Amino acid sequence: MRVIGLTGGMGAGKSAVAATLERLGARIINADHEGHEAYAKGSMGWRRIGELFGEGVLTDDGEVDRRKLGQLVFGSPEALGWLNSAIHPIIRDRIQARLGELAEQGCAVAVIDAAVLVQAGWDDLADEVWAVRAPEEQVAERVAEQRGLQVWEVRGRIAAQEALVRESEAKASVLIENAGTVDELRAKVEQLWKDRNHLMRQ
Repeated sequence: MRVIGLTGGMGAGKSAVAATLERLGARIINADHEGHEAYAKGSMGWRRIGELFGEGVLTDDGEVDRRKLGQLVFGSPEALGWLNSAIHPIIRDRIQARLGELAEQGCAVAVIDAAVLVQAGWDDLADEVWAVRAPEEQVAERVAEQRGLQVWEVRGRIAAQEALVRESEAKASVLIENAGTVDELRAKVEQLWKDRNHLMRQ
């Protein structure tokens, strides 16, 4: 089984690339989904978050309130570090388990879809890393429209991610430029799939 680690900054087009790869036959492991499961009520991650941040980050029914948690760690490298050290190992274990399941099922290509693939150290689970990037102006306008934000707000978030994005791109063996339409992006991914098919089937 060939494993692709797929990463990219906010609004770069990572989800569109993942969707295209899935349509072509790859199986997708979404790290965000695994993260949500990692701190579901009653889980080890849920207990760790409660120990770190207290009951104030829980909803009335006892689930982790992602909005409150995000507000706590946003702008606080120390708090974010605590959260990552508590949850990233659990997510890694979940990703490894899913990879094992897919291999047993005879899957040819699996994709780990994770914005923090490199920063979390999960890139060593992949045979190669694909990074998606797009021009800042396009990203700012796209994300602002999608999330109902001002363009200047999005630019601030892009700037905050710049070092992380550069780190991810430096580890990538494939860099996908997303400066055109969705159809053009899909065509690029389809061509990559064809070009690298001999590697994926090894």
